[in-house]
Amino acid sequence: MPESCVLVLDADPLPRLDRLAGRARVLHADGAAALARQLPEADVLLVWDFTSDAVREAWPGAGARPGWVHTASAGVDRLLFPELLSASTIVTNARGVFDRPIAEYVAGLVLAMAKDFHGSWKLQQERRWRHRETFKVYGSRAVVVGSGPIGRKIGSLLLALGVEVTLTGRRERTGDPEFGRVAAAGELPALLPEADWVVCAAPLTEATRGLFDADAFARMKPTAHFINIGRGGHVVEPDLAAALHAGALAGAALDVFATEPLPDTSPLWDAPGLIVSPHMSGDTFGWRDDLAEQFLDNFDRWSAGEPLFNVVDKQLGYVSGAGEAA
Repeated sequence: MPESCVLVLDADPLPRLDRLAGRARVLHADGAAALARQLPEADVLLVWDFTSDAVREAWPGAGARPGWVHTASAGVDRLLFPELLSASTIVTNARGVFDRPIAEYVAGLVLAMAKDFHGSWKLQQERRWRHRETFKVYGSRAVVVGSGPIGRKIGSLLLALGVEVTLTGRRERTGDPEFGRVAAAGELPALLPEADWVVCAAPLTEATRGLFDADAFARMKPTAHFINIGRGGHVVEPDLAAALHAGALAGAALDVFATEPLPDTSPLWDAPGLIVSPHMSGDTFGWRDDLAEQFLDNFDRWSAGEPLFNVVDKQLGYVSGAGEAA
């Protein structure tokens, strides 16, 4: 196979692509302008800087397009623009890299909020000894929105803590080996009033954009907690802030936001009971190496003419089925 051209939309630090030496010419672009100039040369586009909109801005019209685009993220919403949707280009994602770290992050939040670790830390800073009672995690109920690998791993860890978990997906499925039944997305309004923990781990699609709004928060118990590790677009942020200020929820945690970095003028910073983290729930030491290895393994398959892993159904907006190309 002739030497391929891999174009990398990169941020600092760069991925380790040593295994491509002698097999591919690697180009780097640091923004939309550089990307637009070099895209016609690329056989493969690696979207390493997955927070950038440069691909949307630079995607060629009638010119040559890469046959394969890989994004170093689980979410692909930034790539689902009309020109790429209609192209024959295959899109793959980083499904599998972030599942366990994000699930651990969510489990940590559940324990921290149930046991009021924040309150203990605050009292410690004030040198105040104040005994309190906290919530039991065992026997509580969680609704996890999103039945992909991340949602399933979150559900698995919560089950291990003794939480009763209901998983929701695009459609109902019975006979699930771990959860018994996966509820349909349309059942969510009826599930919210009984949940102690509501966790959003869904892909961002037109069906899930703005899913958590004033109506959704009004359905939850005032003792419930909401956690979003999906995408900022899932939440109507002013509605969440209003619910927290009104005491309609016991607390919430957001790792993703409509605008990132979160502006210092955002009312979310001061929302009572809200934990803000900077889109870091899946980022453990070595995660960049894991992402690079995953891409290189798929490149080996692509070079050999074998089906790729983690092929995104561009119409659905996520990997479906086994995640391999036909």
